[in-house]
Amino acid sequence: MAQLTLFDSNDTVLVDDRRGRISYTRNFFDSATSEAWFIELRHQIDWHAERRMMYDREVDVPRLMASVRLDEPQAPLPGAIQEAARRVIERLDVPFNAVGLNLYRDGRDSVAPHNDHLDEIREGFPIALVSLGATRRMTIRAKEPPKRVMHVDLDSGSLFVMDYATQLHYTHGVPKTTAPVGERISLAFRLKRPREAAGIYR
Repeated sequence: MAQLTLFDSNDTVLVDDRRGRISYTRNFFDSATSEAWFIELRHQIDWHAERRMMYDREVDVPRLMASVRLDEPQAPLPGAIQEAARRVIERLDVPFNAVGLNLYRDGRDSVAPHNDHLDEIREGFPIALVSLGATRRMTIRAKEPPKRVMHVDLDSGSLFVMDYATQLHYTHGVPKTTAPVGERISLAFRLKRPREAAGIYR
């Protein structure tokens, strides 16, 4: 089983083949900006807990969550979200219209291996993930042989980009860890379908 762990590359393409493209850019935002945005979002976002069905029972989602639409905001957006969105949209030339936020409070918070719900996002457009706060490791696994596994430490201020095709061929997740780790906020930028088409608003 092939395995790749990345720590020190500043702008790295992890995958670029028929199964899609995944890239990681360290220090996309400088440390002072990342720290200021973390503080702003930690205190200004209305974080909430969710429960979901898993294996025929309802369980707590092991992190706090929030979501906003950039195209139809329900309230004034924090400056951190506006500026992060501007920079990411400018870098990738993608008109992202939604941001999903996750707050990992410690090593017990996580997200299970998954791929995005393709019925909610526009076909052909990537997903971009900005990390703020403590570094957490993301694990990416190929669904079919060769069963490649990649571990990427998502540093504060980094930009992680997965194109649409990767959601068909890879899963990604942030596993729990017993190591001491501080709080982390992630901002997942997506181009979502209109509410009427997707039947959702988040």
